[in-house]
Order: sequence, then structure tokens, then C-alpha cells
Amino acid sequence: RHVADFQLSVASVTEDSSSNGLAQDLQLQAQKLAERLKCDAVVSEISAGPGTVNFTINKELLAKTVLQQVLKDGSEYGVKSELFSTVPRQKAVIEFSSPNIAKKFHIGHLRSTIVGNFIANLKVALGHEVTRINYLGDWGMQFGLLGVGFQCFGNKEKLKSSPLQHLFEVYVQINKAAEDENTKKLAKDFFRKLEEHDEQTLSLWKQFRDFSIEEYIRIYKRLGVHFDEYSGESFYQEKSQEVLKMLEDKGLLQKTIKGTGIVDLSEKKDLSSFSTVMRSDGTSLYITRQVSLSVDLAAAIDRMNKYSWDTMIYVTDKSQSNHFQHLFQILKLMGYNWAERCQHVSFGLVQGMKTRRGEVIFLEDVLNEVRSRMLQNMASTKTTKEIEDPVETAEKVGLAALIIQDFRGLLSSDYQFSWDRALQSRGDTGVFLQYTHARLHSLEQMHGNEHLTDINVACLQEPDAVSVLQHLLRYDEVLYRSSQDLQPKHIVSFLLTL
Repeated sequence: RHVADFQLSVASVTEDSSSNGLAQDLQLQAQKLAERLKCDAVVSEISAGPGTVNFTINKELLAKTVLQQVLKDGSEYGVKSELFSTVPRQKAVIEFSSPNIAKKFHIGHLRSTIVGNFIANLKVALGHEVTRINYLGDWGMQFGLLGVGFQCFGNKEKLKSSPLQHLFEVYVQINKAAEDENTKKLAKDFFRKLEEHDEQTLSLWKQFRDFSIEEYIRIYKRLGVHFDEYSGESFYQEKSQEVLKMLEDKGLLQKTIKGTGIVDLSEKKDLSSFSTVMRSDGTSLYITRQVSLSVDLAAAIDRMNKYSWDTMIYVTDKSQSNHFQHLFQILKLMGYNWAERCQHVSFGLVQGMKTRRGEVIFLEDVLNEVRSRMLQNMASTKTTKEIEDPVETAEKVGLAALIIQDFRGLLSSDYQFSWDRALQSRGDTGVFLQYTHARLHSLEQMHGNEHLTDINVACLQEPDAVSVLQHLLRYDEVLYRSSQDLQPKHIVSFLLTL
């Protein structure tokens, strides 16, 4: 039996749908309405169902319209939809990834990297101007320890060739010794010298930072990710002092008995909700993102001055939600109304991502693991064709697998990671998407993809063809939804259904 393309439920548009909505009445109303409506070039048939009016659309017109639009817009199909015509083009600043130098690049950073990159790509595709910022953990007492550690166990050559690995090893070694009072004192001295801009100390710190960034850039490239700016906590040390002074001048800064600086965020001003912006010894405070609020306040204000953005998005895991709520609240108290245009896109935690060698320490571990597992799968599959660069292919397909597994659900959900599930070639996986994409490409190559002018749409009337066309027609709505709530899952499920 023929299913209508669109249905209107009569009950949804009649006044008294609650009490007297008897089936016969609705049936009658539907019939009357159907008789009064006329078909046109788009609607080829109108009939009444049980309480509904059913519309069938002209399938040839559908095929023609969709295919012409696809051919005309090419890779910009969907993006040029009238849905977006009223959306103003904006400047967006997106802060994502943000690892800590000399510490593990944990899975939260991986999620932040791919989610932030998705949001940035989506905004760019929709014509917005995007600045991508990687806000590094590159300051604090840990650099006192690291500096001392490097003086004891460091190796200039290793620092150059594999900085992240080497600094991490040094950090682990010196942390073992950190119980020792003398080491503690040396670390404090080193960090004090850093804060006083002692040349030698600063030059060593700068090497840690520069070599690390070089290596990050190389690894991010494998992920297809780039940043416009590498900033970090170190940039805002002095500016954060200015922020504290501003808070003081505005009467927002209170000191506790211990000398800690706090800002009262409660409505009744009874300190039922407050935020700590400064430690009693004056150093920046370590909270969840290992940087004080005053430093983050300074960074936000600085970015506004520098980029005059319309929206600023922070992409981190949900354990930091409180931190950002406080950050935005304090900015507002300081009189910065643009704080309302700041947004925290948070995501859940991933469990169970381990490599064969054990726990993941660097982003590179994940990328190497996904590549080697994918290579193994390709080698053991009979249908794998001879390819020029199997390693490169394994990397690309493996990455798609990783990203699709991550993007299938709501970002805020925690999920259990499974290599086997991610890398399956059947089912709703990235591997399957890439495989389908490759097959479509080879069809294009075999049958030539020269530009068609006249399409005989009469051949595209069977139900399967029509449902593909209808699905393609909805692409702009899916893009629009993703652009509104910044969730990649709408696009992922659209592609998997397609």
C-alpha cells in the first residue's frame, strides 16, 4: 500500500481536539478538508486517512529539484540552504585540546580535540570566521619541578627529538624525588626565578614550550587539526594581576581570614556561592583546569580586545562545568555583558581506551594504535585491494572509526571505548562509512563523472530511489540542527542512514 509523503493530523489543528475529538468527527473533518484542497505542480495527490490528510508529491519534480541542487552547489550542498540565509555571519573563538606540557595527554584532551575541530569546521563551512586556540598548561609550580628535574636527568638531544616523551619521563622521575625537602626548595626557587624572568631559567622553559609545540603541530596534523594560536597560562600571569586589581576596585574581591581571594557569587550576598580567584600566597590557584580563574578572566578579556568575537566556545570535559559557570558569572559582575556570548561545550568521559602496551600516555599512542590495528584488519580481510600506501589508508580509515565512535551519541554521555567495536567494517561504524565512500568513488570513476545537463528522472521513481532523494533533501535541516546545538550526532546519523 502506498504511504503518503506528508501527513497532516486534523486533531493537531482543530480547536477542541481534547474532548470531542471522536474518531468519526475527525474522519469527517479530514475528508472535508481533503476535498477542499487542490493539487498543484508539487502535490500530485491529496486523500483523507483516519483523521489525517495525506499528501503525495510529484516524484519527478522531487528527483529533478534535488539532483539539480546537488549538481549546482557541489560540495556546498546544504550549506547554501535558505535555512541559513537569515543567520548572521559571526566571528567565533574556539578554545580546544589544551594539553599540559610534560603531563599525560589524556583521553579527555583527545575528545576535546576532535569535538573542538568539528565545531570549528562546521562554523567555517557555514561561512563564519573562526579562530582556533590551543590554551596550553605551560605555567605553574610543576615547571619548577620540571626545571629541577631537567637539570638532574635532562638530555638536550632527547628534548629536541622527542620533547613530550622526554619531558614526561623527567617529570615522573623528579616527582618521585619531590618528597625530599631539598628538591621542593629547589623547585620553588626555579619557579620563583621563572616568575622574576631570570634569563637562563626562562630560556630553558621556552625550550620546553617551543619543542613541545613543534611536536604537537606534527601530531595534530595526523588528526587533520590545526590551530591559529598557541596561547597558554604563561601569557596571562601579569594580566591576571591587573584583573585582581580590577576586582578589588569594583569591590568584588574579598579576602578570607587565611588571605585567600574570593568573589561572592550568591544572590543574597551571603557567600552561599563563591569562587576562589587567588591563593593566600598570591600565586595562581590550581583548580580543575590547573589554572586560576584570574588567569582565565584575563585570557577572556584579552581575546575580546584582540578578536572582538561574537561567540567564544570552550570545549572541555564536564567536570569543569562549575569552573566555566563561575568564569562567566564573574565576567558579568565585572560589567562585561559579552559574557553571555561565552559558551562551555562539555562532554562525558571515555572509559577503557588502552593500547596493547598499556595505558595511553600521548595522543600519538592512540594514533599509532588505531593505525596498527587497522592495518592488521586490512591484511586479514580477503576483499582488501592492493593499495599504494596501506599505512596511510589504515591511518585515515582508523581515524574515521575513532571519530564516528565518539560522535554517535550525545557529547555529554560517558561511554565505554572498544577498539573492536570501533574498527568493525560492518554496521554503524566509521570504517563502514569510509568503505561506502570508496565504493561510490569507484562507481564514479568507472562510469565517468562528467557534468550531466539533462537527467532522465523517470528512471528514479522506485521507492528506494525516492527515499534516498527525500533523505538528501533533509541534509540542510540536519546541518542546521548541528549548528544550533553543536552536537555532531545529527550529522553522523544522517550519514549512516544515507
